[in-house]
Amino acid sequence: MPVPVPRQRDTSATESGQAVLHTAAPAVAATGVAQATPQTTTPHTTPLTLLVIEDDPAGGLTLPEILDADGHRIRLRTARNLTEAERLLTPDVHCILLDLSLPDASARTPGTTANGSANGAVSGAVGTVNAAGTATAVDQLLALRQVLRIAPRHAVLVLTDEDDVERAAEAVRVGAQDFLFRDELDGRLLSRAIRYAVERKRADIAQYKLAESKLRAQENARLERGLLPTPLLEGSDLRFAARYRPGRSRALLGGDFYDTVRTPDGTVHAMIGDVCGHGPDEAALGVELRIAWRALTLAGLCGDDLLATLQEVLEVERPCEEIFATLCTVDIAPDGRRAGLCLAGHPAPLISRPGRRARLLPYENSGPALGLLPRARWPRRQVELGGTWSLMLYTDGLIEGRIGEGKERLGQDGMVDMINRHLERGLSGEGLLEASVTEARRLNGGELTDDVAVVLLSRAEG
Repeated sequence: MPVPVPRQRDTSATESGQAVLHTAAPAVAATGVAQATPQTTTPHTTPLTLLVIEDDPAGGLTLPEILDADGHRIRLRTARNLTEAERLLTPDVHCILLDLSLPDASARTPGTTANGSANGAVSGAVGTVNAAGTATAVDQLLALRQVLRIAPRHAVLVLTDEDDVERAAEAVRVGAQDFLFRDELDGRLLSRAIRYAVERKRADIAQYKLAESKLRAQENARLERGLLPTPLLEGSDLRFAARYRPGRSRALLGGDFYDTVRTPDGTVHAMIGDVCGHGPDEAALGVELRIAWRALTLAGLCGDDLLATLQEVLEVERPCEEIFATLCTVDIAPDGRRAGLCLAGHPAPLISRPGRRARLLPYENSGPALGLLPRARWPRRQVELGGTWSLMLYTDGLIEGRIGEGKERLGQDGMVDMINRHLERGLSGEGLLEASVTEARRLNGGELTDDVAVVLLSRAEG
């Protein structure tokens, strides 16, 4: 038989003899504002609680006995208005049943005039005309909108009359999980509607979080792609190729960085660097150093002066004093036959020429990594390139991969041998870089754990 909605204190399942409903949804974290979050746990039993919002002080609204899937009684709690409902909206409430016949279930939209009713309540009609003949628009679902505002993570059912189908359907469009007709209410229907509404709300939240995650990933990808450099080589006869693989899973940008620009005097400047670490902070610092390098290079700095200024930038921008960065810079003369080389704790570039085996450029007297020693110096070494050549700059991620299952690393000597094998096959440019990175991954037995950046500048005489 129907039982009235209880108005006494909410009793526990143990006190009332009520059973519990088996749920298996994960807990949902609070959003940081003062609002309740529906209680969900792992597949242990949890009490299912329904909060009913209706204002009949005589208890005219009665609900049939509500049973869960196992035939046990579901706990009920009632509120006479939205203020009381907000107070009763504790974390153990799973679902809200809102009576749309509440006096404040509809109200004037902002900016309209009152309809002159004695108690100030506005009728549920779409609009009224007051004594002065002024039209009044009505928001018929104000109470529902307020419930959704104070309980954004709770399932919400609305209760209305059978002849109010349009408003019931609109309530679902606004955000309710389902609607019920007052005259057709029975225990089985209400129990099923509650369980359906709770699960649908959980699915909606999961879908929203998934869509939000995908959107954030797309935005991050666009941002990271925008932070990768575009070489400025207009007017130069050098060919440019690059490969970049961050060590972080699903990232597009790591702590390695590179850039290439041509200054007005015809000199081509190239740079490659590596911030220690693999996280987003290191990636951000790498971007800052790259942008600073480009600006300083275009302003006319080179060699030791440029690296000393970059060290100042790093010391200011790094999150802690333990962070350092290695760097290799080359400045290729306008005729393309010679270059200046500066190394700041970074592996030496590799040069290949027709008819000769590829080899590393001399790297004696290199300076320390940026951020290690105050007032450090970085000597610039002059290097003869010749007429036709390819110069490869790389980060240590390419040479620190393992060879097979042992502890042996590829190393610089192994990399030189690998490059020579690919050159003997006739590979060059993008194909050479792709084959080299792919082989390093194969030798490692999978993805390389460190960031990898490789830049190839090539010149053909005549």
